[in-house]
Amino acid sequence: EPCLQEEEDGSSSKKWYERFESLGKDGFNWRGGAERNTTGIWMWSEPFFLDRIHPDTKEKDNIAVVLVDTQGMFDHETTMALTASIFGLSTLLSSFQIYNVDKRIQEDNLQQLALFSEYGRMALQSDHAEETRDAQGKVQKPFQRIDFLVRDWQNFEEEDDLDAMETEMTDYLESVFAERNAKDLKETREQIFACFEKVSCFMMTHPGFKVTSKKYTGDVSAMEPMFMKLLDRYCARVFHNLTPKMIHGRELTAAELGPYIKAYAKLFESGAHFPEASTMLEATASANNHNALHLSVAKYKTEMDHVAGDSYVKEAELKDAHHKALLAAFQLFESIANFGNQERIDEAREMARHQIMDHYDVYTKLNDSRNPLAGFEIILVSMFVAFVASVLHFIADKTCSEWSQTCKQSANFLSELYTVVCIFLLIVASTKFKQISDLVSKMKTLFNALQGGGGQPMQANVKAS
Repeated sequence: EPCLQEEEDGSSSKKWYERFESLGKDGFNWRGGAERNTTGIWMWSEPFFLDRIHPDTKEKDNIAVVLVDTQGMFDHETTMALTASIFGLSTLLSSFQIYNVDKRIQEDNLQQLALFSEYGRMALQSDHAEETRDAQGKVQKPFQRIDFLVRDWQNFEEEDDLDAMETEMTDYLESVFAERNAKDLKETREQIFACFEKVSCFMMTHPGFKVTSKKYTGDVSAMEPMFMKLLDRYCARVFHNLTPKMIHGRELTAAELGPYIKAYAKLFESGAHFPEASTMLEATASANNHNALHLSVAKYKTEMDHVAGDSYVKEAELKDAHHKALLAAFQLFESIANFGNQERIDEAREMARHQIMDHYDVYTKLNDSRNPLAGFEIILVSMFVAFVASVLHFIADKTCSEWSQTCKQSANFLSELYTVVCIFLLIVASTKFKQISDLVSKMKTLFNALQGGGGQPMQANVKAS
């Protein structure tokens, strides 16, 4: 707040940090040393109000600024799931988020940001299923701004020119987010840009070794002058360019903040919207998509086995069962594959579709093979051949004379042909015994039902007469 106001006595020639001797203890609690101080998420109890010109009405109004501090990530006492929840929740609540990193932006910093911001984005999509689009129909990104604050930077070329130093910061950020050929590096950067409207960077020099001492009491004069100049520049940069928190294209009002905090905190309460984080974004999303693929295919097979697992069904019934099982399978897939790179999710969905269609082809062929009437024309032809052979054999036995060898050979051939065809019919009957018995059973049941249905009205007519 001091950097945004002038002294009431008119002594505005001094910088705000030159008017204070000590940091004091009237702000967020702090202390020196290696032990952590901030745990969870801390929010200042009162808002600060800044004047602005409303971008739409062009009238003067003010915005309320709420300062939030979160614990550092990846200590030895916080689980990965809790770290993800803290980062995701703070991302959901912030319009301007500052990601504090040490000395330079490392690749693991980008992976962590991609992972945890994706958790926050997914929770937001779970709470608001429909995408938000601007006036031009472009899908709006879920979060507004992420700013990498690189502390203890040691590589400034122009250490006396603040404008040149900011130019170096911009160049450094561009080099960090430059196009990469490796797929995992490329996807990490795409994921970050898909989540945030603006990505920026600011670098701070070392504050001085006295400040990092465990005995440091907050003496402003102990800080390095360049550090204080950069801190002044950064405060002006942050607070003079603030925009209100936007949710689905609409500015959030103060009265709405409390319910949103409660709603978002509930999203992370049980962790039900996403799996527990144990590795970086790509591995988590890949495992998630793999599970979604196999579980959805297994769901399809389970549903189809209930209908066409071991008996013949009509073709229309099989198609209807296929459509229902397909719908159930993809509903399960969408409920699981809701995390990570959308292109990878689409690929997994297409693989699931191909596998399901392959299984459907198998079910179709098995069902056709179980059809008791399938190949019935072969049975009819065989029976006709057997009948003709038996008739001709009977005629030959009755009409052939004893001295006619040709007639005897013909009779023997017809007898053997009849025997072979009968054996063939027995083999076919044994392979289709279950289908034939099922068909006979169904026909018997239908006959009994029709017979019973025909007798009841007659009895009723007799009683009525």
